[in-house]
Amino acid sequence: MKPNNRILRISLWLVLGIISLTAICVAILLNMDWNRAKPWLNERTSEALGRPFSIRGNLALSWEKQLSGPETATGWRGKIPWPHLLAQDIHIGQPEDIPEKKPASVPGPGPASAPAQAMTPPEDMAHINEVSFSLNPLALLEKRLDIPLLRFQDSSLSLQRFADGSNNWTFKKSTSSSPWRLELRRLVLSQGKVHYIDAIRHADITADIESLTTEADYGISWKLKGKLYGEDITGSGKAGAILSLQNQTQPFPIMAQLQMGQTKVSVKGSVTKPSELAAVDMHLQIAGNSMARLYPLTGIVLPETPAYSTAGHLSATLGKIDNHWKYEKFTGKVGSSDLSGSLNYQTRKASKLRPLLQGNMSSELLQSADLAPLIGADSNASKLKRGTPAVQPSDKLLPVETFRTERWRAIDADVNLSASKLIRKKELPIHKLQTRLVMKDGVISMLPLSFELSGGQMQAHITLDGNGGGSNKDTDSESVHAHAIKAKMRVTARHVQLQKFIPTLATSKLTVGEVNADANLAATGNSVAGLLATSNGELSSMIDHGSVSKLLLEEIGLNIGNIILTRLSGDKQVKLNCMLADFTVTNGQMNTRSFLIDTDEALIDITGSINMQKEDLNLTIKPISKGLRVLSLRAPLYVRGTFLHPQISVDKGVLAMRAGGAIGLALLSPFAALLPLVNAGPDQASGCGSLLKTGKK
Repeated sequence: MKPNNRILRISLWLVLGIISLTAICVAILLNMDWNRAKPWLNERTSEALGRPFSIRGNLALSWEKQLSGPETATGWRGKIPWPHLLAQDIHIGQPEDIPEKKPASVPGPGPASAPAQAMTPPEDMAHINEVSFSLNPLALLEKRLDIPLLRFQDSSLSLQRFADGSNNWTFKKSTSSSPWRLELRRLVLSQGKVHYIDAIRHADITADIESLTTEADYGISWKLKGKLYGEDITGSGKAGAILSLQNQTQPFPIMAQLQMGQTKVSVKGSVTKPSELAAVDMHLQIAGNSMARLYPLTGIVLPETPAYSTAGHLSATLGKIDNHWKYEKFTGKVGSSDLSGSLNYQTRKASKLRPLLQGNMSSELLQSADLAPLIGADSNASKLKRGTPAVQPSDKLLPVETFRTERWRAIDADVNLSASKLIRKKELPIHKLQTRLVMKDGVISMLPLSFELSGGQMQAHITLDGNGGGSNKDTDSESVHAHAIKAKMRVTARHVQLQKFIPTLATSKLTVGEVNADANLAATGNSVAGLLATSNGELSSMIDHGSVSKLLLEEIGLNIGNIILTRLSGDKQVKLNCMLADFTVTNGQMNTRSFLIDTDEALIDITGSINMQKEDLNLTIKPISKGLRVLSLRAPLYVRGTFLHPQISVDKGVLAMRAGGAIGLALLSPFAALLPLVNAGPDQASGCGSLLKTGKK
């Protein structure tokens, strides 16, 4: 036999042997019961994951030719059948080091915290009814696990975070490196479900996830429902393909709508490096019944407001320690008022400081009614609408709604606010309102609050210390609160035209000139009513020049004859020389030091007190006529009753001499607190200045 024929024969037998061996191996693989390998596979996988793993259903291997598709090989490679693995009823258990735990108490959006519930981890962290995938056999020669398509059918995942910050989704990192690498090209989820429980945020949320095959920009869709901080939460949205998360350079698209209680949030944009949340770039829209309800979602302290809506650009640079968020060029509505600006939020964990909120906000038109919820001065119906209990008693005027001072220490803030105009039902002549609001270490300061009012200027320096004001023996136990506020307020008003401030004066019997006023108060409480009920200090005001109805003066003085004559001849205006009002405030009670109204026709002396704790009035008005009066009773008037229901009565039994002596008593009152107001008055001769000189003499 020729050598060439022998070599050819040997080669043919060798090829046939390889083919036969391959055929035998394929036959063995096709006919092998792979379920026998499950114990070994379960044990090895459990060791790798650090938690129980088991395939409890069927495990089968088949050889299939790949169908046409983007993941299918072409040419002769496409004619080679690929191994196709099918596994059913797969269970992944919980880590062994996570025992039963309970959540911590965390303040929710309402007055009370969400109830704590025991959190027992379910038996399995994940359950997959069926998983299937094909494997590129040629890639195995290069130590690559090349999986074109991985399918999950009817899978569920349970994720939990506990009060100590631990969770059940962190896997142990392998200490050894493997030469094999996984290349997963596409993942399809069908009827996927994720159940998320968080003890820190009091969250219990379930999401249904489906893969999308017709969307160009998005790979999955989802719907969720559950509770967050005791509030119902629902939502839906779309996101990029799950496998695109492996690409850490391309933005991951997200579109979502959420509703928590009455707060609605809509976002559309992208996230860079989703596994690390390196950056955020989104268009954000928010609407709700009060900005204070955003605290559970954001951790940012915002005031109580009417219903609002806002839209702007949200971006963030996120690091392993510190995050920096920006909400820029936003516009929106708060009630009927407009609002715009930019805000920056920094976590500042690296420097061990509180988070910091900075920014600038402006408004062209503020409605005074939209500011009422800031201090709880809106109606009970409005309170219920914005998610706050209707706590205002029907017989009380001063707001009793308490401030949430425990949140003031969660963040620091430095925000500038300006408004071109503030109006009410009829235009209120407040212009160019400006303030810088600083919150640091639980203390809120306005540095200062200033605005133009009716041709004059007002300026207020306000400090609210929310670190606890202690008890006050002169107040009831309800006013003693662990989060009481220590408040200080200093207010000045100069050259204010009161007739412009109160439009109804134009049609009334009283017109007044220029107003100057000072107020200096300190108090401790946890509401506007509580603060005023414990306030101490003084209030002083002066009105220089004006006019008052002659008929009104005669009626106050009970000059019956002159009233008849005035009505017959017609009313006329009498010159108002001065009105002085000076009060001391002690434990919420305002006592008059001096309260005089001087006109060309009469001098009116007002004495008594106003109790802001009980909200009642106790004032006596003593009119002293300067001319001859016919049939004048000259009896004092009494103003009694409450702030909501004042009552005026006449002391008909008082003798004329008792009223006549009032002028002497009134002019003996101290006037030192009123002198700065005279100095701030007009340059021309001041009627108040003359009255004060007379009082000194």
